[in-house]
Amino acid sequence: MATSLILFYVLLFLVAFLYASVGHGGASGYLALMAVFGMAPEVMKPTALLLNLFVSMVAFVQFYRGGHFKSKIFWPLAAASIPASFLGGRMTVDGASYKRILGAFLFIPVIRFFFFPNIKVNEIKESNIYLSLLIGGAIGLLSGMIGIGGGVILSPVLLLLKWTNQKQAAAISALFIFVNSLAGLAGQLTKGIHFTTDMYLYVIIAFAGGLAGAYLGALRFSHNVIKYLLATVLAIAAYKLLLTGA
Repeated sequence: MATSLILFYVLLFLVAFLYASVGHGGASGYLALMAVFGMAPEVMKPTALLLNLFVSMVAFVQFYRGGHFKSKIFWPLAAASIPASFLGGRMTVDGASYKRILGAFLFIPVIRFFFFPNIKVNEIKESNIYLSLLIGGAIGLLSGMIGIGGGVILSPVLLLLKWTNQKQAAAISALFIFVNSLAGLAGQLTKGIHFTTDMYLYVIIAFAGGLAGAYLGALRFSHNVIKYLLATVLAIAAYKLLLTGA
């Protein structure tokens, strides 16, 4: 097996591990890896969403079992995001524009992991249903369009609004990612989907990484070193997409 392929699988495991440990599916990480390794956009989008389904569900189960899920906050977000994600999945974006949008988006998790690795919430505030619908719809549309679940955006938003603590944000984001990924894939199915021939290996590796990360993340677990490594990979991918057009 080629060295580059082994490196891809190792990084895929680490991405799933880290993202699941904070309640995310990992799509932005998967997309970054696939961009760095030169995969085509029409393969990247559905692949990232499919991996999201497995990893986010594993993450949700672990955080739900820990008693961190707040359904009152989740449902308004999901009600707006699901149809918006389906519509986003149906949108056609040309390869060059897709790479620019994805490159710009990747800076969001880079900033989050480098500069705001642990957002602390000392006082929980009541959520607002109208703002929840607006946030859910906006994130859902973007999620379906570029092939993410949206948790990497939703999680810091919940924390900055002080609607949840870190663990609650992780639990809500995990299920949010799952439903958005499913809706986004459904939208893409109406236009045709392309997967790599190694997809079954991607799923097994991502599922294993997600299982380990979600289990440890639901407990008290420090992973700042891995966060910085992942942020570096995302930054390299963003640079490659924005400045080299690769």
